[in-house]
Amino acid sequence: MIKNKITCAIALLLPLASYAADNATQVQEVLQVTSPVDDGSNGTLRWALEKNNQNPGHYRIELHATNNQPLIIKPIKPLPEIKGPVEIINSDFLRNGSYVAIDGSGYIKEVDPRSCPGAVSGQYGANVRTTTMPGLVLRDTHDVTLRGVEVRNFCIGILINRAKNNVIEDNRIVGNHGGAGIMMTGDDGKGNSTATTTERNKIIRNTFINNGDAMEATRGASFNLIADNFVTTDSIHNQEPSQGLEMLWGNSNQVIHNHFENYSDGVQLNWGNRNYIADNTFTNLSSAVTLSGTGNVVAGNIMSGNRVAVSVRPQGEPGKNGSFGINRISGPAVNRITENIMVGNGKEIKRCFAGGSCLPGYAGAIVFNVPGLEHAAFIGNRGGGISNDTSKLEKICAIDGNVAGCEPTPNKDQHAPAITRVVRNQNTLTVDGNVKGEANTEYRIEFFSNSKTAMDEAEHFLGYEMVAINAQGNGTIHYQTRVNADLQVANVTSTATTNDGATSPLSKPAPMQ
Repeated sequence: MIKNKITCAIALLLPLASYAADNATQVQEVLQVTSPVDDGSNGTLRWALEKNNQNPGHYRIELHATNNQPLIIKPIKPLPEIKGPVEIINSDFLRNGSYVAIDGSGYIKEVDPRSCPGAVSGQYGANVRTTTMPGLVLRDTHDVTLRGVEVRNFCIGILINRAKNNVIEDNRIVGNHGGAGIMMTGDDGKGNSTATTTERNKIIRNTFINNGDAMEATRGASFNLIADNFVTTDSIHNQEPSQGLEMLWGNSNQVIHNHFENYSDGVQLNWGNRNYIADNTFTNLSSAVTLSGTGNVVAGNIMSGNRVAVSVRPQGEPGKNGSFGINRISGPAVNRITENIMVGNGKEIKRCFAGGSCLPGYAGAIVFNVPGLEHAAFIGNRGGGISNDTSKLEKICAIDGNVAGCEPTPNKDQHAPAITRVVRNQNTLTVDGNVKGEANTEYRIEFFSNSKTAMDEAEHFLGYEMVAINAQGNGTIHYQTRVNADLQVANVTSTATTNDGATSPLSKPAPMQ
């Protein structure tokens, strides 16, 4: 179903593989970390990091418990930033799956968003710009591997700032409330993006529990792989259940085969471009995926039990002659939504911490014009200490009327097809209809079936047909496909996607005749 996924993932592995091959003959000294104390003596994590940083590439750091007692390290002040190349491996995890804990409660006394100030005075918590009080810091470095560690009770669990080719795998990231469990950012220290500094990192097979944002890939973080992670939270232990993954000005990242649940957004794209979100599961979210930016692809995901499966957010116009528009927008809002299974959405989940969908009536499978926190129409928490003066916020034409500077409906306001006839003759299903669109172009029309008459989403992907749009802007649909004898088809719905990748909402379901 999802083409090129394996190829793209392999491409992201190549720099790491090349590094490993170049250094295969290098003999590394192993630094053993067995002590829970934080006095810098031999055997402590602080000692190992300081020694490694004197000669990166010469050491391997191994953590493990002794005397059958869990190893819990509570730093009493920030740890040294980690300089690569270096592997930091919990050898107990390799043997029995147990974690070594690095716990920030030794100097961050309250596990509360207000304990985690933002970069702007008066702001705090998960939904503001911050690099405050991280646990492990990878800054201006490369080729660090971290495996088998539980990082908990910091403002940011792991900060990857202007660092590349790092691997964060098989860890538990728990209860980091002031920014994210793992934050990848190209932040230059002043809130600006930096290009080519935060690339080709891999965040894979980690478990995220009760972090404000589980992950962020922001301010120029590009070409990173986020795969096979489990992301969850609850309303008791997390005061700001914001995003499973936020991408702000993050481009060309791959988000593959993760599980997201219980947040405001599963994945929130804030003006990021060309990101690929595929083969994930999303459930019990106010918005499974929130889209802005351009050239993003949401493909082959399973989205069930959410308020909105895909929220397509309006945005300002790009600037002239290649310059940025408002919010650094560089192109139109054109995003592809393809081959996703959407069932049982439209739930009354109003969890809107800097995301989600709490505006009445904005619920379902694919919903256009869902406001974000930059819009006056947004209902929810914009972030700790952020002004709620709506007079200074952006307007949406479809909600606020055609006022000056209002933002048009995204995805070119492409309307759904109209399915007029669905007939089944044994194992052959025939679908007829029409679509209106851009003259003298070709559209991809995708078809989905539902097993019950009352269902109006996309329970089963049937396939697609390419339809020519004539000079008058009309296209004729006539689609036939073989279906399994046991497939229950009560109705069929569809989407239309322009030749440059702007997908419509789902059409009104047409019942079997």
